[in-house]
Amino acid sequence: MIVHDLSRADWRRSKYSGSNGNCLEAAGNGRIVAVRDSKDPAGPCLVFKPSAWQQFAARLKNES
Repeated sequence: MIVHDLSRADWRRSKYSGSNGNCLEAAGNGRIVAVRDSKDPAGPCLVFKPSAWQQFAARLKNES
């Protein structure tokens, strides 16, 4: 298992997220994109290759 140091990650939320805290946050450094639950910032993160994240995001856009 690969462990990524995300201690200095610049976590961001979508500008469309509400203020209730029910959203995802994402951070990237060019080599990875990490995603976490905004309600549990110390909890687990999912880590993706940037190309996989871009494909995922594109499919979501096409679904709406």
